[in-house]
Amino acid sequence: MAGEIPDLEAQVRTGTGKGAARQARRDGMVPGIVFGGDKDPLPINIPFNKLLTMLRAGRFKSTLFNMKVDGHEDVRVICRDVQRHVVKDLPTHVDFMRLKRTTKINLFINVEVAGADNCPGLRKGGVLTMVRPEIELVVTAADIPESVTVDISGLEIGDSATIKNVDLPAGAKPTIDRDFVIAQVSAPSGLASQSDDEDEEEVAADEVPTTDESEEGGAEE
Repeated sequence: MAGEIPDLEAQVRTGTGKGAARQARRDGMVPGIVFGGDKDPLPINIPFNKLLTMLRAGRFKSTLFNMKVDGHEDVRVICRDVQRHVVKDLPTHVDFMRLKRTTKINLFINVEVAGADNCPGLRKGGVLTMVRPEIELVVTAADIPESVTVDISGLEIGDSATIKNVDLPAGAKPTIDRDFVIAQVSAPSGLASQSDDEDEEEVAADEVPTTDESEEGGAEE
């Protein structure tokens, strides 16, 4: 289970309708609603500055939050919609959905690397590049992994590890329905440059005419 589900603090919004929403905005809050989970919808307010900071951090709609509201039990929620001002593009309303333990959701999960000490490519001076330091998975709310692991112990220089090399938790699957690269071992920049120079020398050598070809050309003249 993921150990770091961020808290999201909110306040109960007294009153409903446009009037209460406008007052919330004047007070520096963003009105919202929490729905689902076989419970009545709960009108809330969230501090504008805090919400804006989280939105700018990215992936707000794919992050699982532990919502804390005074007078109510903590509940896990995920954002389902953020309404914005048509001109200023600032948040004006936000919707959250309560999650049951069996609810399927899309989340970005960190990728950890195993087998680096035994990787032949790295031992030969190769450089590890994490193409996807995190991957988006479909998981259940009750079984969210803190991370997944990719094993690179068998990679040589030029080899890649794909999603097939990742041991995913039971019930989890990638949102991308194809094999894709997670990490790769590349040649160090110096070795790559040397290889390119050698290739250029080989091409240049192939373009130089042989002695026989030069003599034949001279005879024809």
